[in-house]
Amino acid sequence: MNLAAEVNENLAHYSNVLIYSAMAVYTLAFLAHIAEWVFGSRSAVGRTAAAITADAEAAQRAKVTVRVGGQSGGTAVLERPKIVTRSAAGSRDVPDGPGAAGGTEQGDVYGRIAVGLTVLAFLFHAAGVLFRALSVRRAPWGNMYEFSTTFAMVAVATYLVLLALKKNVRWIGLPLVTTVLLDLGLAVSVLYTASDQLVPALHSYWLWIHVSCAIVSGASLYIGAVATLLYLFRDRYEVQLENPEGKQFGRFAKSVLERVPSAASLDKFAYRINATIFPLWTFTIIAGAIWAEAAWGRYWGWDPKEVWSFITWVAYACYLHARATAGWKGRKAAYLALIAFGCYLFNYYGVNIFITGKHSYAGV
Repeated sequence: MNLAAEVNENLAHYSNVLIYSAMAVYTLAFLAHIAEWVFGSRSAVGRTAAAITADAEAAQRAKVTVRVGGQSGGTAVLERPKIVTRSAAGSRDVPDGPGAAGGTEQGDVYGRIAVGLTVLAFLFHAAGVLFRALSVRRAPWGNMYEFSTTFAMVAVATYLVLLALKKNVRWIGLPLVTTVLLDLGLAVSVLYTASDQLVPALHSYWLWIHVSCAIVSGASLYIGAVATLLYLFRDRYEVQLENPEGKQFGRFAKSVLERVPSAASLDKFAYRINATIFPLWTFTIIAGAIWAEAAWGRYWGWDPKEVWSFITWVAYACYLHARATAGWKGRKAAYLALIAFGCYLFNYYGVNIFITGKHSYAGV
């Protein structure tokens, strides 16, 4: 074995060690997030709802004596107070969810620990991806293992950037870390591929442009999908709060749902993420077509990956168009957004694993 090969092998080994180290720290962050959700207080909306529903019968039919001009009047019936799930028009949404105003000191400490551990795990994670790139001397996304580890890294980076911008997104920390652990576990146990070079046709600067845009788009769309999924549960929870006579969530589900942001906040957050990233996904497809012409002599060849990238683009375009023109908001738009993200997931896992094409990853 020559010196260069030995160095590359050592770098690949260090990359694996760093990825496993990141998984260990992500696990600690996961436990800290669990502690935050268990010991932290409910959100602003959750506390309001709990106060209103503590005595539903009294809240609906409370009677008071009204005095007018010093004389006793009749008995008035107070209607059940409305649960406010967003702030007044023109101002910011109600700041709820873990880490928002009103959290207990103990819960806030666990939340800060979770964020700190997530930052540390991200540093290990990023170093692992970097060492993988150095070992193969190219962009570290030439197969599904490399793509998965980089995808998870970018998703965490997006979350940390939003936190650095002082956005109230700590509530997404638990589902994010959980998904990252599952993604990395699948990568190291099922998708792992030894360091190797790409076929000559793929040695191009378009690899850095096209695939990096695809990774950033997918990681951001994932965060939008998480917010959308939480919105569907939270919206149903708020509907049931307003109609206490109907079927109710169980105690555990309530304890979780009263700690996530209001449905209006989640809906707006998901829409902003999807609308912001859609132009980047559009550029990803265009860049892929340009790279295909340079590598294979045609811009479009109806390869399965190309087809499903376009289907994903159409699905998100329908979602954005429906919200902008048809006035679709709420649950109908959320279902469209989840279908669109499902197309993205199939484009990545389904096409790569079950369908053979020019975009099939090596070793999978």
